[in-house]
Amino acid sequence: MRTVEHTRQGEAAQVLTLREEPRRPAPGPGPGPGEVLVRLLVRPVHPGDLVGVEGMPGQPEQESEQQSAARIPGVEGMGVVESVGTGVHAPRPGQRVAVFPAPGTWSDFVVVPAALAVPVPDGVSDETAALMLVNPLTLRMLYRALEDALRGRTGPVLQTAAGSSVGRLVSAAADRHGLELINLVRSTSGAGKVRTLHPSQPVIATCDDDWQGQVRRHAGARGVQVVLDSVGGAMTLELSGLLADGGTLVSYGQLGSGTTPLEALPLVARGLTVRGVSILHWMSRTAEERAQDVAFAQDLARSTPDLLQVAGSYDLADFKAAVEHARRPGKSGTVLLTTPLTADSGQGAAR
Repeated sequence: MRTVEHTRQGEAAQVLTLREEPRRPAPGPGPGPGEVLVRLLVRPVHPGDLVGVEGMPGQPEQESEQQSAARIPGVEGMGVVESVGTGVHAPRPGQRVAVFPAPGTWSDFVVVPAALAVPVPDGVSDETAALMLVNPLTLRMLYRALEDALRGRTGPVLQTAAGSSVGRLVSAAADRHGLELINLVRSTSGAGKVRTLHPSQPVIATCDDDWQGQVRRHAGARGVQVVLDSVGGAMTLELSGLLADGGTLVSYGQLGSGTTPLEALPLVARGLTVRGVSILHWMSRTAEERAQDVAFAQDLARSTPDLLQVAGSYDLADFKAAVEHARRPGKSGTVLLTTPLTADSGQGAAR
């Protein structure tokens, strides 16, 4: 059994280690009542996973209940049900499932409540299934926040990191729903890629000296009503300056560097709103909303798997190379960590 873990926060390549244990008849504690044990095959490397390892700039280090207790990254993955606890009638042993939220997926096995093990639709690949939940569910949360912020008005809406995995989902949804979307990317080459995928949407590279002027020209007299921002950091002040009075900045990530003090934003003078959205709060939605979201994610994985793009795959033992790839500028898609189904999880060497 293999597990990637860390006992302190810091640079991922320095603090993460691979722990291997001899294969036992049962890998650790079995599933309790209402739980399932899943043998994980594929799990993504999300930006939020690395934030959990490294911490947020300016924030104190998260502490375990025991200082030396190991923490395992990851909240999403797919695999095969190994065994089930009492009272579980579905899913069944041997069934493919995607899991979220499932803390500790950078391991060969994870125990989760049966209700959080989502059946993988027939015809959906393991790689697509591993990306089926977090990003599509994030899209659903962003659209709810967007509808609240617009309050029945029409765009324009500005999104940062349009070439990211979530950004691509937002752009595709905008095409379907007629949302007036303006896309920001970092580079000219990135702008070309997004423009090819969504020719009707303006795409602006922030490496251009006049990128803010370009946004204003595309937004027109109404100005930007909402910003969907996964970059944050020092860019927040510039983004707030592009909002129309009464506009809303929806923050859902921190891919950028630096910080912006809250008092630097013209919140009071211009009636702006800043709202945070996190996939970690998805469980606070009603059971009916969560069921609708999961059905949406399953349908998206089945009908448009190309929207859940894979940037590269690495064996779990190659986590350092996977993390480096996940941070690579211009990367398209999400990096995956894999475990062969037929492999003995007690074998294998770190590289």
